[in-house]
Amino acid sequence: MNAKINIVGVPEHFNLPWHLAFEEGAFLERGINLEWTDVPEGTGKMARMLESGEADMAVILTEGLIKAISGGLRALIAQEFIASPLLWGVHVHSSSPIEQEKDLRGKTAAISRYGSGSHLMAFVHGRQMDWPLDILKFKVVNTLEGAVAALAHGEADYFMWERFTTQPLVDKAIFRRVGQIPTPWPCFVIAVREAFASEHATVIRHILEIINTFTREFKDIPSIDRTLSNRYGQKIEAIRQWLDCTRWSQEQISTEKINIVIDTLSSLNLLSNNISAEDLLLKDK
Repeated sequence: MNAKINIVGVPEHFNLPWHLAFEEGAFLERGINLEWTDVPEGTGKMARMLESGEADMAVILTEGLIKAISGGLRALIAQEFIASPLLWGVHVHSSSPIEQEKDLRGKTAAISRYGSGSHLMAFVHGRQMDWPLDILKFKVVNTLEGAVAALAHGEADYFMWERFTTQPLVDKAIFRRVGQIPTPWPCFVIAVREAFASEHATVIRHILEIINTFTREFKDIPSIDRTLSNRYGQKIEAIRQWLDCTRWSQEQISTEKINIVIDTLSSLNLLSNNISAEDLLLKDK
């Protein structure tokens, strides 16, 4: 296929297998003109890019995609990408007087966008803390850098983001971590626009075959811990810990796992419409 296909994802270590596949020319070898774009703003921005047609595919947080689909996004889950949960760190500025998670009650959470993972997980966290959810307050900061500025200037009080991505900020005493919370579901899926999927089922199948080859062998790459440490500015001990708890998937996500997400978001009144797990999955043709 000569036409360009656009895929988007966050600039984080989870997606290194994609970059290795690009660097080896694995997609071009099969005649697939796939182009990757990093989206530091995260899930909310990627959902809008799928909606507008700027992106054909996305490696996106499971809960954010499902919320976007309930709101009208015409996209499907092509495959589970990361089978393990995402471990969210709960962070405050290093100079904040807040010492414990319970002290965050009624405080303002920095979020990348409404509908993003940082937004949705603030509700999951709030319910875990047994807070009334109507007291949650938000400040949109767009990116991790925006969150650093917002917490430093007192525009927001806390920020939830992937625990290992934020570790360098904790190491530098810019952020202080006061808690952490895992998602109760697999964290990343590969999403496709419905219109793109209906026309290019074979191409999607080839793309999945390629990335699955890379993720299946990823942990066995010699010195992959050092490669990750160097590319993402992380201490090698943290990378090894992250590798131990992260599982890439080569299978479609189960309806049982999707229903956990749907039930959780529904109980938090975060879904715009009722949706069926079965209807979210890309079907083999």
